[in-house]
Amino acid sequence: MQEKEISQAVIRRMPRYYRYLGELLEDGVERISSNDLSKRMNVTASQIRQDLNNFGGFGQQGYGYNVKFLYEEIGKILGLNQKHNIIVIGAGNLGQALANYVKFEKLGFVITALFDVNPALEGVTVRGIKIHMLDELEDYCKDHVVDIAALTMPKEKADAIANRLVNLGIQAIWNFAHVDLDLIDKDVVVENVHLSDSLMQLSYNIVKNKQNK
Repeated sequence: MQEKEISQAVIRRMPRYYRYLGELLEDGVERISSNDLSKRMNVTASQIRQDLNNFGGFGQQGYGYNVKFLYEEIGKILGLNQKHNIIVIGAGNLGQALANYVKFEKLGFVITALFDVNPALEGVTVRGIKIHMLDELEDYCKDHVVDIAALTMPKEKADAIANRLVNLGIQAIWNFAHVDLDLIDKDVVVENVHLSDSLMQLSYNIVKNKQNK
């Protein structure tokens, strides 16, 4: 049987469900209805039920959702019950900031190494994570399991480095470079993070709000 195709809109909402359910757990909430969850998330109860039904539903009529169970099940759906090893290509301010963000590890994302071309950074550690020179990349990937590569280098070099990673068997790229990657293997999963795009959207909404006042 062909696996059901889940829309990207649904997938984008799943981390939000996971985050809100985690907050409910911290508050000691044991169960919640789709109506109450919708008020917290600003998503309709119908949308919540439709989203979760893509993966089996998880709720009971008249009872709602068991918060702990749903939290754990969504974690499995998102692959958070597994460990994901990440390397960061580019050990500048952004790369080092990612390495310093300890919450990633709580979600199962472990940054194992950083790479750069600046010889002044060779051997430096960030929160105990070593910075390697970029010419060590091939040997490192052969000797270590790497699930995700984060790109935090200038956009001019991103395509070449990304395809170098693809040739090394990396199947997922977290792209912070300001460019849409042109990969030799179109099956590689790419998540683009354009920080300036978010700021521009924010700027648009600020201007719109001012105009409406």
